[in-house]
Amino acid sequence: MFTVVNTQNVHSLIGVTELTEMSGTHAFPEFIQLMDDDIVSLIGLTVIADPSCRDALRLFFYLSINQLILSLYLMTQCQIKLHHPITSLAETFNYAEVVRRERNLAYILNQLLLKLIERKILLYIGGQLL
Repeated sequence: MFTVVNTQNVHSLIGVTELTEMSGTHAFPEFIQLMDDDIVSLIGLTVIADPSCRDALRLFFYLSINQLILSLYLMTQCQIKLHHPITSLAETFNYAEVVRRERNLAYILNQLLLKLIERKILLYIGGQLL
């Protein structure tokens, strides 16, 4: 059920022309404890690599995730954990490529999360084919 909702969300958000038109979330310390381990790790690595992103003015630039990319990530996680067919993961991978190609990803965390999505899918598909 959750996968269907995420898929519908991704389909509707792909059509939005500007990322600024959709909502997202910021990685405030209060929210980090509610996030997935992989996202928390990305946030931690971002802060370690550039400690200046802790500054409140830079927080929005460095540690923001838009709704489309977060939905793609959740969809990927659901598909992997529920052992969806490789074709459905390949479709999600194509969505991630479209987002990367057609969107201006200003926020660092969006870029990193999109790379993580693609990497997780490739690793899962590679493991399934062996």
